[in-house]
Amino acid sequence: MAPDEQAAPDVEDRLALFTDLYELSMLQAYFEEGLHDSAVFTLFVRRVPERRNYLLACGLDTVLEQLEGLRFSRADLDYLAGLDRFSDCFLQWLESFRFTGEVRAVQEGTPVFANEPILEVRAPLPEAQLVETLIMNQIHLQTVQATKAARLVTAAQGRDVVDFGARRMHGLDAAVKGARAFHVAGVASTSNVLAGKRYGIPVSGTMAHSYIQAHDDEAAAFAAFAGLYPETVLLVDTYDTLAGVRQVIDLARRLGDRFRVRAIRLDSGDLGQLARDARAMLDAAGLERVGIFASGGLDEHVVAGLLAAGAPIDAFGVGTSMGISTDVPDLDIAYKLAEYAGEGRLKLSSGKPILPGGKQIFRRRDGAHFSGDTIAREDESLPGEPLLQPVMREGRRLSGHVRDLAALREHARQQLQSLPPEIRGIEPAAGPYPVAVSDALQSHQAAVTRAIRARHAE
Repeated sequence: MAPDEQAAPDVEDRLALFTDLYELSMLQAYFEEGLHDSAVFTLFVRRVPERRNYLLACGLDTVLEQLEGLRFSRADLDYLAGLDRFSDCFLQWLESFRFTGEVRAVQEGTPVFANEPILEVRAPLPEAQLVETLIMNQIHLQTVQATKAARLVTAAQGRDVVDFGARRMHGLDAAVKGARAFHVAGVASTSNVLAGKRYGIPVSGTMAHSYIQAHDDEAAAFAAFAGLYPETVLLVDTYDTLAGVRQVIDLARRLGDRFRVRAIRLDSGDLGQLARDARAMLDAAGLERVGIFASGGLDEHVVAGLLAAGAPIDAFGVGTSMGISTDVPDLDIAYKLAEYAGEGRLKLSSGKPILPGGKQIFRRRDGAHFSGDTIAREDESLPGEPLLQPVMREGRRLSGHVRDLAALREHARQQLQSLPPEIRGIEPAAGPYPVAVSDALQSHQAAVTRAIRARHAE
């Protein structure tokens, strides 16, 4: 078969083996030792980065979709057999492997803080162990991206932010899943057509400089493009930005009532000054309805600075800085065993504490804003809203799990508005958002610690 005739890789093949080798090695050990009792694993971030005041949880729907369809295909099993590491009995067991566990999680678009469970998996130990890599990868990626996007939306103060990031993002999955995470966080639309198709996100775009360059002159390029797409956005900085604005004004005079161009786009130079000059030129020509769209090297601080200086910019296209979250590209995320066979489990490693057992987060309000969280034991009842809710049972998503992007987007908007203003802002807050651990959970942690130390002292 010629390379261009080869079938695309099967999605399930990729997902089942999307795990670290040591996960499968441990699975075989669990299989041989008969360790299959119920386990609780907790996914959390150990610390919020210094450049962030909160994290916006995202990626849950991807995780649940993948858990539902997790299978080992014949090709997967043949590959594992070829490693000469796994027994025939174990591989036969993998052939019928399914995820049958439960998941409790915070809803996507919910702000979370250090050590708070983003989700908890309760399942037979081998099942909960195998999915570690998959869960960490997807929640980490989309939480990083949603958090960065939320900051840009905050900085834009109600103006549209458009995702331009796909071409410089780290692979296809990051670009497509990122567009979804950005939209949950409040980004208006994406240039990524595949993401638009897959998730129903509005798609938008303007033109590239190459289109202008391919024509003998800028005016001819503008006229041709506006003729094909009357309500387009024209890119004016290919040669001389203000000369480009004059070309748009001339086009408007020639077309008269047929001129319907929505905006011009600035992509280089002193965006603030160019926006002010362009606005004055457009207004003087009676083109007050033509907006100004800015792009090129933007992040939340640049956007905030432009608006603070009074730049008359109506929307922003943001690429690399949002796509790869340039300033904070990773989180100290962990997926740790918190309970096995009904007993709390933890590590005693320095600087890496684990809160044992199943847990809950209670979030309190003081008027319009959140006032603090308490991480508690799963069966506690404390003041505030419990954030961890059942989303999967017996390996199937529950009907109450929110998948609608519009609903998630509105949830995220309300949640972000409910953060204290200094926490919602893009500058580092004077102090962290208050998160406490309940007395009962602290006592449980201390009891589990004493029991572990006693066993190891024998």
